[in-house]
Amino acid sequence: MPVTTVAETLERGPPAKKQKLSAVPNKKLIINAFLMGSAGNQTINSWRQEDDRSSELFQNPSYWTDLAKLLEKGKFNAVFFADVLGPYDVYKGPGNFGPVAKAGSQWPISDPSYFIPLMASVTKNLAFGITISTISEQPYHLSRRLGTLDLLSNGRVGWNIVTSYLDSASRNLLGGETLPQNNERYERAEEFVDVVYKLFLSSWRDGAVKKDKKTGVFTDPEGLRHINHEGKYFKVPGPSITYPSQQKLPVIIQAGASPKGRELAARTAEVIFLSNKTKESLREAIQGVKVIAREQFNRDLSKIKFLSLINVIIGDTREEALEKYQSIKTLADDDAAAAMFSGWTGVDLDQYEDDQVLEDVEHRSIASAVKKWKEAYPGVKRWTKKTIIDELKVAGSGPIFVGTAEEVADTIQEWVAYSDVDGFNFAYTSIPTSYERIINELLPKLRERGLLQEDYPEPKYSDKLTFREQLFGDSYLDITHPAHDLRWQESETKAEFKCRLPAALKKLKGLK
Repeated sequence: MPVTTVAETLERGPPAKKQKLSAVPNKKLIINAFLMGSAGNQTINSWRQEDDRSSELFQNPSYWTDLAKLLEKGKFNAVFFADVLGPYDVYKGPGNFGPVAKAGSQWPISDPSYFIPLMASVTKNLAFGITISTISEQPYHLSRRLGTLDLLSNGRVGWNIVTSYLDSASRNLLGGETLPQNNERYERAEEFVDVVYKLFLSSWRDGAVKKDKKTGVFTDPEGLRHINHEGKYFKVPGPSITYPSQQKLPVIIQAGASPKGRELAARTAEVIFLSNKTKESLREAIQGVKVIAREQFNRDLSKIKFLSLINVIIGDTREEALEKYQSIKTLADDDAAAAMFSGWTGVDLDQYEDDQVLEDVEHRSIASAVKKWKEAYPGVKRWTKKTIIDELKVAGSGPIFVGTAEEVADTIQEWVAYSDVDGFNFAYTSIPTSYERIINELLPKLRERGLLQEDYPEPKYSDKLTFREQLFGDSYLDITHPAHDLRWQESETKAEFKCRLPAALKKLKGLK
């Protein structure tokens, strides 16, 4: 009997039970919690579930501190905050944000930078990745915000570089203008990131902060310099207004899927986020970025970590997990799901009939999105508007693993062995219940297989474990990173650093 829905595909059961599992990969996975400053994230109307607390996040600090303590208890590496800067208002639009407002789908959304100090204050090792767009503010101000967060958390922050994709954000941030084209956004982002590197790495010499009460020297003036950046988009004299943290520069994260996005990730990122729905397409995406990173930028591939977005639903039995999946879906709102898809693709789904097959639509964004579902669920013969809306309700843009903890662990092991992915961003269907079950039931299964660390590593350089040290064993950029040589080291005078700076800037640009 042909499979016609994703739910029926799930009911067929995991193939791992019928096949021999791939050997356990020789790696320790990176495990992040995928959050937003909103009541809804990937699963539509998740806040409606009785055990969900996410509607508290806007006004209840204990929501964040309780969650932070839970995640550190489970030895999660980090919290990753996704973010958007406007509502999804393409569906039945333009400007119609009613569906997402009603359903709480990534709207309203608070600035996640305010939640990080709350979570950092009750944890010691848990790290934090924050999404900040290069169209939202000037690089000088962004470096101040990031620098402050990194200092307060003792070096536990990373920056996820995005260029934004919602016109609703652009209209509010850029004086009513629509979002610039992809190529222009990434050209501007390249320069934006370079300015941030210069502010963090080249304007403060290591050890410049003295805090010497006897001599009255807080900062050695000889350890400060202007960066005097002048480019196509920015003119920034500097120096950075905040002094360096333990890791000098926040961990650099990137999630671009377009050709320009992959190139930026290959050049700059230390962590790359992906959301492929199959292990085959995930492997292809990882290998594609690795080729660019190695051949164009001569980077050490061991210093780039690839993480995949996933959502898991765990039950004591597979039947219980499937019942959960269906019950979560019944709470979702069709219009909100359509609005999310329309926002992601930039195409108003309302122009199509419910039973219209969308895989033949000429619009590239829709074709790309439908292709992801076709690859994941080949048994679904007709990807119509109605089918897409129905399947987007749970887990959104990423894959979903449903079953017992053992079955989900089998699937994760298969994905890691096949794709060589380094870890996962775990989204949720209910907070805190999803993470409680992941921590109490799934992670022990992965640890039994040797796929997870038993504990956080011990810090090497102080009593504080930085984000970069947690990931790579060192608090500073590796030597093959294009920005590595921008660091103004303690042993260098201002004149000595200025003398070698031209070569460092050529390396940053990928020039020989």
